[in-house]
Amino acid sequence: MKIEHLAVWVNDLENMKHFYTTYFNGQANDKYTNTRKQFESYFISFESGARLEIMRQQGVDNTPSDTMIGWAHIAFSTGSKEAVDELTERLKKDGYSVVNGSRVTGDGYYESVVEDPEGNLVELTV
Repeated sequence: MKIEHLAVWVNDLENMKHFYTTYFNGQANDKYTNTRKQFESYFISFESGARLEIMRQQGVDNTPSDTMIGWAHIAFSTGSKEAVDELTERLKKDGYSVVNGSRVTGDGYYESVVEDPEGNLVELTV
């Protein structure tokens, strides 16, 4: 069994699509729109086969908090420590918030954590 996709509610669908396709080499499908439900989404596919569904719907407008119950972050394996460092620096240079790292965690995991355009945590790992 494998995870087929994860989904996240967003405010700015196009900006989030740009972030995940530009920095994580995702490929977005054509936008799905359901005018009756005032719902729009993209599926973004990654090389590993995993997919991220970004969704927007009228009336869904609360923001994430680092102390809420629910998913904590999404992690992308970059393949090397150097790639973690390079992507972290690229994101920082482009104005995205680096929460921590690059660093070795207490359990020996090499990572950095950045925020996507809407404040969702994205972990960059080897």
